[in-house]
Amino acid sequence: MINEHYLNMLSNKNIIRVLSEYATARGQEIGYENVFDFSLGNPSVPAPDSFKEAVIDLVENTDPVKLHGYSPTIGLPQVREKVAESLNRRFGMEYKPIHIFPTSGAAGALAHAIRAVSKPGDEILVFAPYFPEYTPYINETGAVLKVVPADMESFQINFDEAEKYLNENVAAVLINSPNNPSGAVYSEETLKKLAELLKRKSAEYGHTIFLISDEPYREIAFDGHQVPYAAKFYDHTLTCYSFSKSLSIPGERIGYVAVNPACEHADDIVPMCGQISRGIGHNCPSSLIMLAMMKTVDDTADLSVYETNMNLLYDTFVDLGFTVNRPGGTFYIMPKALEEDAAAFCQKASKYDLIFVPTDGFGAPGYFRVAYCIDTEKVKRSLPRIREFVEKEYPNR
Repeated sequence: MINEHYLNMLSNKNIIRVLSEYATARGQEIGYENVFDFSLGNPSVPAPDSFKEAVIDLVENTDPVKLHGYSPTIGLPQVREKVAESLNRRFGMEYKPIHIFPTSGAAGALAHAIRAVSKPGDEILVFAPYFPEYTPYINETGAVLKVVPADMESFQINFDEAEKYLNENVAAVLINSPNNPSGAVYSEETLKKLAELLKRKSAEYGHTIFLISDEPYREIAFDGHQVPYAAKFYDHTLTCYSFSKSLSIPGERIGYVAVNPACEHADDIVPMCGQISRGIGHNCPSSLIMLAMMKTVDDTADLSVYETNMNLLYDTFVDLGFTVNRPGGTFYIMPKALEEDAAAFCQKASKYDLIFVPTDGFGAPGYFRVAYCIDTEKVKRSLPRIREFVEKEYPNR
């Protein structure tokens, strides 16, 4: 007998994937260059030459038996050391290799982090707007996702609502900054206030409330700013990272969990993650990719294109009268739709071959997400189409 739980999940597909599949099908009809597909957050710039050269060097000059053999359950020691050194140098931390657990991307990192600090029945809070895949990531562990309503003005944390949701059943809080879908970056003030709240509530309930910080967009920041490192502000932080965006290698599936050395059970959590792998099958990312990442850990692809694209779209949306916050990072922007029903708005946009994602499922009803990780040339060609769509469909805006 098949598992009906997963069978039933087939009827609740990810809206992003559904729209991406529609855009692909539409592209087969009229040419994909004529479809302005802003649905999927798939990096659009090539990986840096340094990564390619690292892979070639490893393949050509490393003993193939060693290169392609099994790695230790908790990752190659030299890779863990290199990641710890990088984080310490960049953010003033004191990680040791024992605090670093290589994973298959940020999704794999979250799969381990969530299980390491919660048990079935525990609550894990997320702040809207949030990445909708957090729902299966959390609920499939047996923990329970709880969504704190958004601060729709700034897309920082809504602390009045957070106070209401932080009860004795909360095991962890999951944050995402820079944020998918809004592009907001949590400020130092926000992170300090969150740390104070978690300390106070942990003391009140007699157990540690962990912070899981999901940071795959950390290197994509605008206006010359650096994204504040959440673990600097709260001891009990597990940082989940992916090189998918920084190195532009999403298909290689490489990331890590970094456990704050000051965290409760700091020296135990990575070995625990090794045991978690036994149960969920996220065993050991590719040795080749781990080693290539190690050689390029501080490098990035040319991420400047995303800021260029953001500025083009932000200026256009503002000029057209949209309510929209300027993103501080990522490759997403989230304007307010020009009617209450964002799904209807996006459906109308699709008639102009503009593929936008309504964000009701992100906890932000009435808004839509634009993933601008596409060629700048295509972004520029989309601007007259956006203007045409708005002027024809919403002449009295």
